[in-house]
Amino acid sequence: MTAVTLATSDARFELRFGSLFDPGRAYAFPCDARGQVPLDHLPQPQRQSFLRVMQLVGREFGAPVVAPAV
Repeated sequence: MTAVTLATSDARFELRFGSLFDPGRAYAFPCDARGQVPLDHLPQPQRQSFLRVMQLVGREFGAPVVAPAV
């Protein structure tokens, strides 16, 4: 899986969005165990990517999944 992973020093989980059409395409964002992404701590480009991906859930990306960070 190709993923855009946004690293934070204490992220143990990531919120993953897999493509509905391309199995090798995915986005992953750091989150807590409940799937809450710390938007205030993300750099602006990654924050914009997260918000864009959220808008495309159901059209281009599947529902997000919380998983242990790689």
